[in-house]
Amino acid sequence: MTTQYFEDYVVGAERKTHGRTITETDFVVHAGHSGDFFPHHLDAEFAKTTPFGQRIAHGTMVFTIGVGLTAGVINPVAFTYGYDRLRFIKPVFIGDTLHTVLTIADKAEDPKRPGFGRVNERGVVINQRGETVLAFDHLLLVELRPTHGTAGS
Repeated sequence: MTTQYFEDYVVGAERKTHGRTITETDFVVHAGHSGDFFPHHLDAEFAKTTPFGQRIAHGTMVFTIGVGLTAGVINPVAFTYGYDRLRFIKPVFIGDTLHTVLTIADKAEDPKRPGFGRVNERGVVINQRGETVLAFDHLLLVELRPTHGTAGS
């Protein structure tokens, strides 16, 4: 566990995850979990007739895997507030290897929650060809560093 308070986040700081190769099993398991059995994802013959010429990954699967790759560090004072600006930019295929890059885009104290700030991590999921396949903003609520007394006490 790594405790990183709101004040510790630096706008512009970046971290990159390790890679993960997408498999046919990923497609089948995600279809089972989500109920999305569209032929674009699971029917190889149908997919040949599409502009992509092969099965494409579920966008929600790419998002789940892309975010999951970032979950290697537990910060007990930061909580996911949500995701904004989610975009599926390019298709992902079986055999593609993905990694995620997070960059601290901005931060501000939360006007509604004393003692907390909001941190916006801009995320991009990138394939082995260096192409961005997915982009999103990950919003965090992060505790401000506790103060122990006030100056002059």
